[in-house]
Amino acid sequence: MKVLVAVKRVIDYNVKVRVKADNTGVDLTNIKMAMNPFCEIAVEEAVRLKEKGVASEIIVVSIGPKVAQEQIRTALALGADRGILIETEEEVQSLQAAKLLKAVVDEEQPQLVILGKQSIDSDNNQTGQMLAALAGMPQGTFASEVVVDGDKVSVTREVDGGLMTVALNLPAVVTTDLRLNEPRYASLPNIMKAKKKPLDVKAPADLGVELKASLAITKVEEPPVRSAGIKVADVAELVDKLKNEAKVI
Repeated sequence: MKVLVAVKRVIDYNVKVRVKADNTGVDLTNIKMAMNPFCEIAVEEAVRLKEKGVASEIIVVSIGPKVAQEQIRTALALGADRGILIETEEEVQSLQAAKLLKAVVDEEQPQLVILGKQSIDSDNNQTGQMLAALAGMPQGTFASEVVVDGDKVSVTREVDGGLMTVALNLPAVVTTDLRLNEPRYASLPNIMKAKKKPLDVKAPADLGVELKASLAITKVEEPPVRSAGIKVADVAELVDKLKNEAKVI
C-alpha cells in the first residue's frame, strides 16, 4: 500500500512569534523553522504502518520555498521513502494547498493520504477536508487511532461527546490528532541516509494549479497584554469585583 503524507514548514512551536512593525504579517527573520507538530504525527503513523507491513512505500510532499526541503529530509530520516517539494515563494492558502495535493494524489495514486489536522501557524483545519472533497475520497478527521484492514481503514476520531469510529473504504484521507501517537526522533545514521533518498521538485504550474489567493490579510497584531491578577480578602469582595468590574455575573 502506498501512503502519501503532507508536511508543512512552520515556525518552531518553542519560538515566540513576532509581528512585523507594519502589521502586515509575522516576522520570519532569523526565526527557527520546523515541521508542523501535527504533520510529525502523520509521518509517525505512516512509518508505523510500514513497520507493521501494511504500507509498502511512504511519499512525503510539502509546499513552500526551497528551504522546505529541510522538513522533507526530516521526514525521510524518520522513515519515509521519497519526497516531493512543490516549490513556491508565494503564500499558499488552504484551498490552493488542497488543489496541489489533489494533483499529486492523481499522479501517485496512493491508497491512504495522511495529513495533520491543522497547522500551528494558521490553525485553519481545512486542507484535509478540502482535499477529500476534491479527490472524491472518504475522510476520517481528528484521528486518535487508525487501523488498516484489507481495503478498509477504521478511524477512531475525537468529537465533542467522546469518541466516534468510522470505517472508510480505501483510498481515503485521514487527518491526525494529538493523541494518535508520539513521534520518534531521527537517529544520526538515518539522517545521513535521508540525504541520499530521492526528492523531486515541482512547480505549481507543473501540476496545473494557479496560486490565486481567495483571502486577503488586512492586519496582523499582537494579542492584548493580560493585566496582572489581584488577591481579594474574602468571598464578598470577589463577588463584588466579578459583578461590578469584570461584569461576568
